[in-house]
Amino acid sequence: MEGHLFSAALSGSFLASCLLFAAVGRALREPYMDEVFHLPQAQRFCQGHFTEWDPMITTLPGLYLLSVGVVKPAGWLLGWPEQVVCSIGALRFVNLLFSAGNFYLLHLLLCRTQPRHKASSGIQRVLCTVALAAFPPLYFFNFLYYTDVGSVFFTLFSYLMCLYGNHKTAALLGAGAVLFRQTNVVWVAFCAGSVCAPKLAEAWQAELRVRPAGGGPLQRGWALARFLGIFLGRREQLWALLPALWPYALLLLLFSAFVLLNGGVAVGDRDSHEACLHLPQLFYFCSFTLLFSCPHLATPSRLRAFLGWARRRRALFLLLTVACMLLVWRFTYAHKYLLADNRHYTFYVWRRLLQRHPAVKYLLAPAYVFAGWAILDSLRAKSIFWTLTFLVCLLAATVPQRLLEFRYFILPYLIYRLNVPLPPTARLVCELAAHTAVNALTFYVFLNKPFRWPDSPDLQRFMW
Repeated sequence: MEGHLFSAALSGSFLASCLLFAAVGRALREPYMDEVFHLPQAQRFCQGHFTEWDPMITTLPGLYLLSVGVVKPAGWLLGWPEQVVCSIGALRFVNLLFSAGNFYLLHLLLCRTQPRHKASSGIQRVLCTVALAAFPPLYFFNFLYYTDVGSVFFTLFSYLMCLYGNHKTAALLGAGAVLFRQTNVVWVAFCAGSVCAPKLAEAWQAELRVRPAGGGPLQRGWALARFLGIFLGRREQLWALLPALWPYALLLLLFSAFVLLNGGVAVGDRDSHEACLHLPQLFYFCSFTLLFSCPHLATPSRLRAFLGWARRRRALFLLLTVACMLLVWRFTYAHKYLLADNRHYTFYVWRRLLQRHPAVKYLLAPAYVFAGWAILDSLRAKSIFWTLTFLVCLLAATVPQRLLEFRYFILPYLIYRLNVPLPPTARLVCELAAHTAVNALTFYVFLNKPFRWPDSPDLQRFMW
């Protein structure tokens, strides 16, 4: 039954996406936004000009190389003329194919991460797959020629192979993900960490049986740090992990060499993509996750549990709230793109919420604490080492980014959702309905409510 439901869901979703793709293609006959850089670059590669490179492009050429590898053979087989093979529509359709692949990968990952312990779990997995495939910040870019959809495809594929224990293939796919977006190297490291996490958890349980940790958070934290130091100092433990970890380690070494030779992570336009310590990005991600997982995280039972935790641990709650305020005060940055480009939703989040009054960004600190607590509470079924690995990779993927951009949160959000227990069917239906409504509204505004800037004759459109 699950297989039939999944096949129907995939077919129906792809058909609906094709119809929407046609509507977007009719409205956007010219490159839009970052497509102004990506589409001409792919067309140069289509024509065999592999040495020509736009210095404004910051990512490696994975999207363009794979697009040529798809559209060129298709053109030869179907007899398309050259202007059709390298057309805007053909190149955009590559991302629509990636979206179908992401749908399939999400289901395979859910089958791997969620045990088959209930009669309804098959239906829940299919519903969760559809909801995640319709995740609005990702679904929108299925129809434009951006790197996001292919980046998600290769990262999820790498994670799936890691879970299956095929680590060489996982590292190879991770290299493909890095070719789409360099920051995906963080999720290669996450795969390596997820290999180590079960071994560490097993050794930690054995350690606790011999030497129980103290009852307080500080005592447990100190015991955990001491255990990690002892574990990493045991050569035999590291040698046992080496057969699984060496492919990831090799890729990380190659990426480090690339960064040294390139003089940074970004390939071009480095002035606009300088790394910084933008710690509030973690708070923005927690708020983003709370918003899109609201049916699962903001439940009455979880709210009551949080209030009980805050009452029992008033000092810790106040300390975390004050720490959030201090980090917001000291480490908040506003990128020039965020301040100037009114086509993105983040422009309005920043101006109408975070900058509505100087005190707003500080008054949101308790909400940040709740969002972080809810995320950690939903991950209780995972081992402490898996959670630590995820948190470290989340910090590495988001905090160095000066620009507040929802697209940077797509991969950590998907990996988080794939690893939390499946919510009840009713909540999944609510989530899917909310995603569908947001997507419908987004595309309605994008296609039917264009506007013009005073100094430009081109039509502008609102987007993620």
